[in-house]
Amino acid sequence: MELGTEASTRGTSRDDIAGFWKKNFVANNAALIVAGPITEAEVKTMAEKAFGGWTRGTPAAATSAEMTTTPARVVIVDVGKSQQTQLRVATIGPPRNTPDYASLNVMNLILGGLFSSRVNLNLREEHSWTYGAYSQFIFRKGPGPFWIGSGVDTPSTAPAVGEIFKEIRKMAEAPVTAEELAMGKDALVRSLPTAFETSGSAVNTLNDLFVYDLGLDYYTKYPAMISGVTAESIQTAVKKYLVPEKMVVVAVGDQAAIEPGLKKLGLGNVEMRNPDATVKR
Repeated sequence: MELGTEASTRGTSRDDIAGFWKKNFVANNAALIVAGPITEAEVKTMAEKAFGGWTRGTPAAATSAEMTTTPARVVIVDVGKSQQTQLRVATIGPPRNTPDYASLNVMNLILGGLFSSRVNLNLREEHSWTYGAYSQFIFRKGPGPFWIGSGVDTPSTAPAVGEIFKEIRKMAEAPVTAEELAMGKDALVRSLPTAFETSGSAVNTLNDLFVYDLGLDYYTKYPAMISGVTAESIQTAVKKYLVPEKMVVVAVGDQAAIEPGLKKLGLGNVEMRNPDATVKR
């Protein structure tokens, strides 16, 4: 678990935290990004005063982990009687520097990243099972998660999972439409100015240039990069990264009500968990 567990948190000492800080929070592993009514000379003077004594170190080197995951399975987290089930259909996605980044971003908006996306129109507008459904890539230096998520009424749990997989397979089986392609590309390019509309948003946006080593001209090339996405490049990326046989379904809800239907879907082994993620005996 990314946030740890109660046991791992209790087992973390002050020395553990201080040791991690001393090793990784060093001058040669940091960047100072400033936006606002200030000159370079002024920033330099202040930076030298504040950080001039900050020493270099040997931070932990980033590792290029392989994109691996467990076999497809269903994890039911039993919370007892519940009117809703929280669903996540997840897999491991590529790192931020993947050449497929633009195609995956456009694809994600079409699949679940916008209100007018396929999974939301299916689960919310067509079937009235949820107030909203969405999908998201978490891009990192190494592989990060991708998930499709929604909260659905309990009786609709298994049907909703089935429809999510149907939409994933449709993305792989047929190219997106011209209208969908334009919608996804326009949403990304036209929202780019908002990434620089305030000093705070500009700093946050430019931060990615350092963290992911994108190059100073990245955002000048960004519109052309998105414009180059095609229906074919999206379909290729979907087949590469959204593989149903590698996806894990997590359903948090009433086990007694949702387990039979989820088992019938044949999505792999079904395992039960307690709310703290421990295996249910």
